[in-house]
Amino acid sequence: MKKILNHLFENKTFTREEAREILISIARGAYNNYQVASFMTAYCMRNMTVAELQGFRDAMLELCIKADLPASQLIDLCGTGGDGKDTFNISTLASFVVAGTGNQVAKHGNYGVSSGCGSSNVMEYLGYAFTADQDRLRRQLEQAGICFLHAPLFNPAMKTVAPIRKELGVKTFFNMLGPMVNPAQPKYQMVGVFSLELARLYAYLYQETDRKYTILHALEGYDEISLTCDVKTFTDKGEYRLSLSEMGFEALDPAGIKGGDTVASSAAIFMDVLNNEATDAQTNVVLCNAALALRTIHGMETSFADCYYEAEESLQSGRALNAFNKLLAVN
Repeated sequence: MKKILNHLFENKTFTREEAREILISIARGAYNNYQVASFMTAYCMRNMTVAELQGFRDAMLELCIKADLPASQLIDLCGTGGDGKDTFNISTLASFVVAGTGNQVAKHGNYGVSSGCGSSNVMEYLGYAFTADQDRLRRQLEQAGICFLHAPLFNPAMKTVAPIRKELGVKTFFNMLGPMVNPAQPKYQMVGVFSLELARLYAYLYQETDRKYTILHALEGYDEISLTCDVKTFTDKGEYRLSLSEMGFEALDPAGIKGGDTVASSAAIFMDVLNNEATDAQTNVVLCNAALALRTIHGMETSFADCYYEAEESLQSGRALNAFNKLLAVN
């Protein structure tokens, strides 16, 4: 590790294969916690190259325990986190809204590191038991239209570094990797990222795949549609700026989409949205994210408004809540 760290401190980069080998070694416990923390910290202070991101992704997928699910029918709504905005669990809620429309969702999630309450925190608090059992995951998809893939159960590297990430308490390059290493490898994906630079890196990598994708970055720094500003998107059809006016809204006050101070208060917001008891700001931001996910499935020729109405009907009819309740009931 000393050689690796000196390489970084000299502002040198790694090849794709070198990056792959380093991350595999980290996952297999070749380095101690101090060395791994130093490695991750170094990447907090420098930009990552395309080759390095490719290599780290390759390692994660190589080590990943695959989820034997119908990938061609699935979508994942996942953000990198690390935007420092402390919003409530928007993409997770949008996942249930999409499931309520009849589409199948393989939601990839983890505990919060740089945020107070990640998707796994809120799902666990609300009674969901994490599982890697393939039969149970398939039953969840069949009965609820959604399954939840807790990252540490499928990605040994994430499990190895989890305590270190928690102690650091800031975003690391593992935030960048999370959405790319969904163990189900769904055909459709909506990915929110914390910077425009990372959005472009993601777009470059996703062009190499056969996925249908939307990579988004809200221009005030959010890794999701925030309705505080316009959104830059990258899809398999090209780049696009999705404006507030096209979405049909005026700019929200950022305070209106803040998350709770605790997991319990975050879970309360979560259930308020599903029960149609949330504020207009909370509801609208969830529906807009769900709408863009639906547009990813249907194709960009489908209007955002039509996708929004589809999402709205899922939430208001109770089908999104039903998907949540059914997911918790599957055992």
